[in-house]
Amino acid sequence: MEARAALERVGGPAHGGGVTTIAHPDFTAARFGGFPDARFTPAPADGVLPEGFFTTTNLPTYVRVDGRWRMPREPRMDGALVLDAQGELWVREGRRVRAGEQVVVGKAEDGSEGVYVNMAYLMEEGEGEFKFMTSEVSREKPIDYAHMARVLVEERERGGYPIWVTGPALVHSRARADMTWFVENGFVGALLAGNAVAVHDIEASIYGTTLGMSGAGEATSGGHGLHMRAINRVRQAGSIAKAVEAGVITNGIMHACVKHGVPFVLTGSIRDDGPLPDVVTDNLAAQDAMRRHAVKATMAVLVATALHAIATGNMLPAFVTEKDGSLRELPTICVDSSEFVVSKLKDRGTHQAFGVVTNAQDFMHILRLYVERELAARAAAPKPA
Repeated sequence: MEARAALERVGGPAHGGGVTTIAHPDFTAARFGGFPDARFTPAPADGVLPEGFFTTTNLPTYVRVDGRWRMPREPRMDGALVLDAQGELWVREGRRVRAGEQVVVGKAEDGSEGVYVNMAYLMEEGEGEFKFMTSEVSREKPIDYAHMARVLVEERERGGYPIWVTGPALVHSRARADMTWFVENGFVGALLAGNAVAVHDIEASIYGTTLGMSGAGEATSGGHGLHMRAINRVRQAGSIAKAVEAGVITNGIMHACVKHGVPFVLTGSIRDDGPLPDVVTDNLAAQDAMRRHAVKATMAVLVATALHAIATGNMLPAFVTEKDGSLRELPTICVDSSEFVVSKLKDRGTHQAFGVVTNAQDFMHILRLYVERELAARAAAPKPA
């Protein structure tokens, strides 16, 4: 077998449901025979990497240690390869590396310096709904909602961990009920968002408005201050969860997350009002909080948020490692009304992202419709004897 990633299209939840699978390279092939072990150099100080350190991508990466090719844990782009005292191999952000830890040095990605980055599968001519490396982002591109729905349902069936990254436009555009439905029905592993998403969702629960606008999009008297009143109510309660328990928040996205045990990470920005007591306002702590969910992600849905989408994309590998060690591409859907956001995400390295150029309301309404159809079709299908 040639040392390349052979692609295959497979069906059914046990095999990735039509998502591109990625074969491991054949390291017994002759061209890998003379390659050395990777070179390690100790970090000179906490948060400082040695000169010439290897910089990771989000692609499948293998490091030769003691004659064996190994994959690091918690892969992501823009990290370093670190061998800990227990002999475990990790991808670590530079700021998290401690003095004396062994860090891979070298630049070559072809295995000649003990590190092999599997880029071969990107060059394959096979097609797939989530393989768009050579595809331009366009609002004229057809959107295969049926396939996205099937992948989402199969993620739930296999016990996957889909992370949803949302912006406040999702709440303003009347897609709030749809997002709530996805949370309530087990399609959300974790919700990553900013202060505004939770504020306006909670405002809608308490006052029936978002940024003072009614459900019909009309301004209300005194509405400009309602989001501040909503924040104050939550701060009085002590947290979002306590506000739900006290009956202050009675419906919506955050209510569903609390009631169904879906974790959420709310991160702050300089312009935040309040913020809510649950918001992580330290940027590095926020990165770490988001990263704890990114390392578990088996799918990502990014809706109407440029900065959060790109931040999350930078934390995600381009692949999922299954329990049996096999690899598949990590389905990543980026939704925005502007081609710019989707293109920027891909340009920043999240090449596996499938861009959907539409507004949040339409996307959420239609995706929910197709998921409901998929669920109904599966319920009606004959059961195996």
